[in-house]
Amino acid sequence: MKTGFVYDEFFLKHHYPDHPERKERLIAISEGLDKKGILGNLHLIEPRRANPEDISLVHDKSYIQEVHDFCQSGGGYLDPDTYAVEDSYEVALRAVGGVLEGIDRIMKGEVETVFCALRPPGHHAEHAKAMGFCLFNNVAVGARYLQSRGKERVFIIDFDAHHGNGTQRAFYTDPTVFYFSTHQYPFYPGTGGPSERGAGKGEGFTLNLPLPAGAGDSEVVPLYENTLPKVMKEFSPHFVLVSAGYDLHSDDPLTYLNVSTKGIGRIARSILKTSKDLGAPTLFALEGGYNLNALAESVALTIEEMISL
Repeated sequence: MKTGFVYDEFFLKHHYPDHPERKERLIAISEGLDKKGILGNLHLIEPRRANPEDISLVHDKSYIQEVHDFCQSGGGYLDPDTYAVEDSYEVALRAVGGVLEGIDRIMKGEVETVFCALRPPGHHAEHAKAMGFCLFNNVAVGARYLQSRGKERVFIIDFDAHHGNGTQRAFYTDPTVFYFSTHQYPFYPGTGGPSERGAGKGEGFTLNLPLPAGAGDSEVVPLYENTLPKVMKEFSPHFVLVSAGYDLHSDDPLTYLNVSTKGIGRIARSILKTSKDLGAPTLFALEGGYNLNALAESVALTIEEMISL
């Protein structure tokens, strides 16, 4: 079983009624994989609990404590979009820990690729700020953790319909982490214009490919089948992390891109094939995706691509 799958029912404890980022998202993914008979072909991985020192690779220590205390007091809304409940701090630690555990399993040779079905998502979370449904930046912490384990050059791909402002900012001046993003623009959170290319030593190591509302397979897929392989080959990464946001799907209720399930499969296939050709292991971590059927179908197709390679 060369494909790992990170999942734990503990992730369902982070839940606020009538919010689009809800526990049913993971339930739909798990049930969809089971119905298709895919789960039996996966190496199931239990996420570990990341510790605050892990989180502080990216986030301010006082902010980590703030999230802890906010949850201990019963929770509520940290910003107009981002909720936390009593269990959310512990759930968020395990979301980061799922990425770290997946990385470790790959580095130990137990699996070749990993899909992390986790929540809350992470790519909007900034150094000392929760936003966009995100508490801690799972993928950004994963990148710094990889570097602490000797993987010097990390390539992050973000195909969520919303720009990953938190991830971009974490590495904006860093030439050792490449951030590649396609996203609807202008749109929430307002970042990700084509002129945002990094700064200082990091200039040229951020590539934003903004898309207009209504962009579909013909506009988006070639960016992954033609542009991405060239950029990845030039950077020559030691490891690839993917912020896998499935709200680029045509049926998503929160966004206005028009990519089909088949198109998402082609995006995943190109990422996986390019990474394999370059000898770089790949880990996908769930970000957005709010139509339950589209999310389940798209994740299942992504994992089928992992298995088939």
